[in-house]
Amino acid sequence: MRLVEVLIPTGRRNAVLDVLDDEGIDYALTDEASGRGFTAVVTFPLPTGAVEPVLSRLRDAGIEEDSYTVVVDAETVISRRFQRLQARFEETEENGGSRIAREELHAQATELEPEFDTYLAMTIISAVVATAGVLVDSPAVVVGSMVIAPLVGPAMATSVGSVVDDRTLFRRGVRLQMLGIVAATVSAAAFAFLVKLTGIIPPTLDPFTLRQFAGRLTPDFLSLAVALGAGAAGAISITSGVSIALVGVMIAAALVPPIAVVGIGIAWNQPMTVVSSGVLVLVNVLSINLSALAVLWYRGYRPENWLRQDEVRSATFKRIAALAVAITILSVFLGGVTYTSHQTEAYERDIEGTVHSVVESPPHEGFSVLDVRIEYDSQLPFREPERVVVTVGRPVGETSPELATTLFDRLESDLSAPPGVSRSDPPLDVQVRYVDVQAATDDGRRTGSPAGGSG
Repeated sequence: MRLVEVLIPTGRRNAVLDVLDDEGIDYALTDEASGRGFTAVVTFPLPTGAVEPVLSRLRDAGIEEDSYTVVVDAETVISRRFQRLQARFEETEENGGSRIAREELHAQATELEPEFDTYLAMTIISAVVATAGVLVDSPAVVVGSMVIAPLVGPAMATSVGSVVDDRTLFRRGVRLQMLGIVAATVSAAAFAFLVKLTGIIPPTLDPFTLRQFAGRLTPDFLSLAVALGAGAAGAISITSGVSIALVGVMIAAALVPPIAVVGIGIAWNQPMTVVSSGVLVLVNVLSINLSALAVLWYRGYRPENWLRQDEVRSATFKRIAALAVAITILSVFLGGVTYTSHQTEAYERDIEGTVHSVVESPPHEGFSVLDVRIEYDSQLPFREPERVVVTVGRPVGETSPELATTLFDRLESDLSAPPGVSRSDPPLDVQVRYVDVQAATDDGRRTGSPAGGSG
């Protein structure tokens, strides 16, 4: 519910009151004595979905678009006429009963845009915190970086500026988004360089062993779904007049951690890391803007000036098409990563199956597979397998069969690398490590002592 207050210009009093009476709206009228060309102040309650159409009729009655008009939240309205008005607008499919007015949408988008200095500082801080969280492999720290990231405002401002034909708002939103991505990437890389050079973390640290790092090196179609959902949720939240803070965290989740990984990749001189996470950042930014723009247009937001609607419709559809084409092109990379990931997983399962088949069949009675590890000599997402390391448990006192040669022959003859995972040249290396397994009888007597070895 909203409470609206409007100044009535001289000579427009009867026309304005006729509109309110025709709509069945309760109102309070107060004479205006400032001598600035206004005759009265009218205050009236409206359902949320009624604000835009009623204000449109009042403008037709002589209220200028930029004249004094205040719209605020109303907690409770006790009036039978208001209840009938609310029921009527809730039944109107075009307004849906919960969509805020164009003027409110514009005001909220403007408020969401932070001051430049604040935006830049908070973006840099969030990127540095996210980089630290990735390097210490702490999900809690990474989540904290998302909370302080001010990225939702520019994204929503860009889409709102498009549909309501506010070019200043649109251009400012685009500039802030671009600036935010660049500033976050530079600050993440600088911080990662500083951490590496000062030895704050062990110099032998391999970022690929960190879950928060490796988890963002294989962007797939699920990443695209997250970004599209974040943009759509942001648009729905802002058009419903509810808090957008939690949605802002979701949007930051799609952008800040991958940017941190890009910065770490730059500092560690890992070009494939920069490419993989960089593509993820670009896809997420474009997807957030695409879904937000589409939702706002679907919910019926248009420019106030009907003469501009055709031009704005054409510009909006062109922007949607451009975003969709860019996402489609980048999705080729996502599709390749998704397909390669599935094929690699199947490839590794086949290797494990072959290893179990060889080790746990005659003449290797009593031997068991304890672990199978596949090592790669290149980076995610497109990597090359280098060796298979098999840890085998054997009974104490048993001699070591020539398992490595047998496994090598079987793997070379039975398996082929999946598309996107090239085979090594020379062929895949196989290493077998033995662990003597101690067993005990029912009466507690030991049959051997633990030992270890490799072959």
